[in-house]
Amino acid sequence: MFENILGQNAAGQLILDIKNRCLAPAMLFEGPVSGAKGSTALELGRIISCEKDAAWSCSCSSCSRYRLLLHPDMLCIGSRFFSAEIAAACNFYIKDGDAAKTLLIRSVRKLLSRFNPVLWEDEPKFSKLGPLLISIEEYLDEISAAGKSDSGESAAAEAGKDDRSKLAAAIIKDTRKLESEGIPDLIPIAWIRRAAYWSRLAPAGREKLLLIENADRMQEGARNSLLKLLEEPPETVKIILASSRPRALLPTVLSRIRPYRFAQRSIETEKDVIRRIFHDENFLQGVNGKFYAGDNGSGSDKSCGSLISAYLDTFMPVSGDVLNSLAAYFAASASYSAAVLAKRRNAENLPGELVNLGKYASAAAQNAGLEKTGDGSEAAAVVLEKACNFEIKLLFGDFIKHLLTTISDSQKITSPGQVNVTGFLELWRTCAAEAADAVLVYNQNITLVLEQLFLKVSRGMAQI
Repeated sequence: MFENILGQNAAGQLILDIKNRCLAPAMLFEGPVSGAKGSTALELGRIISCEKDAAWSCSCSSCSRYRLLLHPDMLCIGSRFFSAEIAAACNFYIKDGDAAKTLLIRSVRKLLSRFNPVLWEDEPKFSKLGPLLISIEEYLDEISAAGKSDSGESAAAEAGKDDRSKLAAAIIKDTRKLESEGIPDLIPIAWIRRAAYWSRLAPAGREKLLLIENADRMQEGARNSLLKLLEEPPETVKIILASSRPRALLPTVLSRIRPYRFAQRSIETEKDVIRRIFHDENFLQGVNGKFYAGDNGSGSDKSCGSLISAYLDTFMPVSGDVLNSLAAYFAASASYSAAVLAKRRNAENLPGELVNLGKYASAAAQNAGLEKTGDGSEAAAVVLEKACNFEIKLLFGDFIKHLLTTISDSQKITSPGQVNVTGFLELWRTCAAEAADAVLVYNQNITLVLEQLFLKVSRGMAQI
């Protein structure tokens, strides 16, 4: 059991609880990003549904369906960056179609599992996404039906690699579009209600699994609906919440779930994960003694970050480092605009908070080759262009996180002119939260949202 989970003591604790028949009806898998929380949850679902001994190589029908994430007793909810894992799996598939088949199919099905008809009942948007879903399913059928790949340097081998490259490109294109258009940043209340209804139906096999990833990212009503489900969980379902921010969950929710803590794995263990799963030695050869990751969204010293997250980051349309630089550029530009507005109001001295932000963000932006502007439309255009128009919409949420980290870090500079740091930070948090909701929840135009954000914070900073 859990042979595919490396370097996590939580897996050992789960094995003991399974053997002692004391698994809780509801569990919390808490730990860092890329810490195998989701993979462990899916593996637990396979184990509790297995008709034999639960070995990874088990040939029972239940395990066969679970390995391809096609089991009817599995329901997955929650946002994450599916595209990066899919692209990494495609990279492996291009090199070795046979060895990468299962990995690619599973990585795509993690995304498709969010489009279970149970969750989308009576949703008009579901029918609009239908052609994309059908197209992606056809790609997976093509992968499954493909014969053994040719090897060596022959013309046939090169032709096969070219065919796989075209198929991989099509998969990446369509899955990115599906993720951007169909996966909301915040889990809606309707999904939790439908999941609760599904949980109370009889399982097709032995037991059901309800997995809620990034469970801290929920609409307010969804949190209350989840609490009702946890108060009286059905006997035939295991509910797993996965989160890297467990303190963002309601205390009443935390009191009803058993925690399993996932640790930040060592660099050597993460190298082993990349080697075993993605077979990318080229990336590993470029890893030096001191590694800087990109998964914590802080833009600060990241020497303790995740190697796996940094590896997957290389497959995103825009990297975390680029988003961090764009956040600095946007903040520097907004602070410059605010300084101009303050001077027009005949302010004798600029607020210390504004001065600190201008110095800190301008230096970071200049290091990335970006010069600040006082024009909100220009700033928005630059951000959109260099962020690939936020092809994956969830990347806008990452941009906002980098932006708030830039603002917070800028105020660590001491200055006798500081008088209202709390109000300054609150201004940015409020405006940034509104911008994130406008894009990720209400699907508003990103250009207009960025321009409005620029205007609000510029005017607000000028009046502090």
